[in-house]
Amino acid sequence: MTVKIGIVGLNGIGNLHAACYKEDELANLVAVCDVVKERADAAAEKYGVKAYYSLKDMLENESDIEVVDVTTGGIDNGSWHFEPAMEAIGYGKHVLVEKPLCHDIREARELVAFAEKQKVYLGCNLNHYFTEPAEKAKQYVDNGDIGELVYCLAKMGFNGGELNYGLAGSPKVKGHPYFHMKAFLTHPLSVMRYFCGDITHIQTFSDKPGFRRSAGDVMVSINSIHLKFANGGVGYLLSQRGDAVYGLGGWWSLEMAGTRGTFCIENCVEKVSFWKAEKGVPAISTPIVPEITDYGTTNFDRTFNNRLHAFLEDVSNQVPFDQLRANGRDALAVLEYTFAVIESYERGGELVRPYPLPPLHGDPHFMK
Repeated sequence: MTVKIGIVGLNGIGNLHAACYKEDELANLVAVCDVVKERADAAAEKYGVKAYYSLKDMLENESDIEVVDVTTGGIDNGSWHFEPAMEAIGYGKHVLVEKPLCHDIREARELVAFAEKQKVYLGCNLNHYFTEPAEKAKQYVDNGDIGELVYCLAKMGFNGGELNYGLAGSPKVKGHPYFHMKAFLTHPLSVMRYFCGDITHIQTFSDKPGFRRSAGDVMVSINSIHLKFANGGVGYLLSQRGDAVYGLGGWWSLEMAGTRGTFCIENCVEKVSFWKAEKGVPAISTPIVPEITDYGTTNFDRTFNNRLHAFLEDVSNQVPFDQLRANGRDALAVLEYTFAVIESYERGGELVRPYPLPPLHGDPHFMK
């Protein structure tokens, strides 16, 4: 049975989501909504659905909508998420929100609590681990091939350099020092948490290059983030927003090493390599030959199809709320980490412990 969907926010990402739904056998896109009439009308014509210009009108005229997909943006790509998500939840609808979950951490906490109170699904587009390489890597972890976590290294950002730089003109970006942190760190932090578990300690050394300073750019664009996981492993995340070109591994790489083996995912969707820590491996010099699984693609956009389909699967199957993949609590966790990064930066690189997540209560319909 298909899931009836309405999308609110029909700029670039909203149209990408709509295109994914039109391909998905579980999706029935019935309406689109945008306060900019031209956007809503263009999307409605393109996808053959009804256009609305207020979320209230869409929800009251399309009462059989089951899922509201919030793809609005705003300051730091997230300041227009909270209100439509809260409104849709208030109508009893399941909600999928683009990342970051919210622009403000207090709003994010309130949103997650409200979804739990209303007993609806709240998901977030944490799409970077809805890939074939991530699935294979998770099998290594679950099968015990990695062993006890030793370290996790992540490198995610954008290629660039000063010759490619231009001062952002959009008011959603210009003048906001934490745009890169809030708009992007959700992705690498969510992938690290997915594989390695909760993060308990964060310390950052962040800055910007001279060409940004000369242009009057306030964005803190270079982030060197040190992490400690609840299971005792350590981590490091390097993320920068087009201040340099990345070397080995490209714009996206994640390496997780444990006492029994190590995997590395390259380019998110491209391939995963696995090195086994066998008895007698050479300590230095002689390279260990990895097992490489190459999926023969660099098409990152398919991660949207994969993630949206997973959300529809979970809604259709009525999974327990805490088993919803990439749920609101997961998105809140990585936003708490992001705000801990900001706090550490503002304190000159001090160690910060992220704000604790709300306790899991469990669903009596599923827990015996």
